[in-house]
Amino acid sequence: MVTAKKLAELVEGESVMEAESIAEADRDCPDCDGDVLTVGYMPSVTEFVTGWKCQDCDWSETDRD
Repeated sequence: MVTAKKLAELVEGESVMEAESIAEADRDCPDCDGDVLTVGYMPSVTEFVTGWKCQDCDWSETDRD
């Protein structure tokens, strides 16, 4: 089972400072219609990001502008 920090690192592409718990997202993957997980995390001291990652493929996204 993946941890919240590991999921955040998969979304971010590098290590993160801290991550909240994993939750099921209210959306399907746009690439494969698979189940999507969401995690909130801090990649740095001054930034909080929400990320989404598909459980079935490599798709991921963040709420950054």
